[in-house]
Amino acid sequence: MTQATLQRRPLVKEILAGADDTLLVIAGLGSSNWDITNAGDRPLNMPLWGAMGAPVGMGLGLALAQPGKRVLVITGDGDMLMSLGSLATVAAQSPDNLAVCVLDNEKFGETGNQATHTSPRNNGPTDSGAGTDLAMIARGCGIADCGTVTGKEDVRQLVTDLRTKKGPIFRLVKVMVEKLDFVMPPQDGAHLKDRFRQALLGNP
Repeated sequence: MTQATLQRRPLVKEILAGADDTLLVIAGLGSSNWDITNAGDRPLNMPLWGAMGAPVGMGLGLALAQPGKRVLVITGDGDMLMSLGSLATVAAQSPDNLAVCVLDNEKFGETGNQATHTSPRNNGPTDSGAGTDLAMIARGCGIADCGTVTGKEDVRQLVTDLRTKKGPIFRLVKVMVEKLDFVMPPQDGAHLKDRFRQALLGNP
């Protein structure tokens, strides 16, 4: 497997550059949460704390409820592996305003960088690596527009696709394993929910 060369933080910053109130962002727990915050905390970001496996389902519901907005889910390979069935539901509902971006470093970053199933099996029979291809799974679930990004030459098109291309789309992005500082959004889930809702819908 080709060694990943993309760094997640600069990549996410480029993906979210110039985000306005037409872009609703859902981020998975851990690294994806910190990535979007590093790019700039904003009320229409919803970083999930501890809700492993929830981002795609939440993004789908939001896309269906807000067809006039662009919904972007940014999450990791460990999170996506926990909720593969949500990709089939995305395909069944087929919202044209939903994009899913999975940042795949082939590690469970929250629990010690153990190999996820997307890593190649190379450490013997106890290694969890299986070379699982999440883009292939998404395509098999019925999401027609799926792709994998591995190099800088594809980043500009990735950003355009995630921000503007008719969905649903799924992009798997291979990123480096890095030890990065935490960049924390607010840690109060009720506050984040209320902040997001008010920014989207206004005061009740």
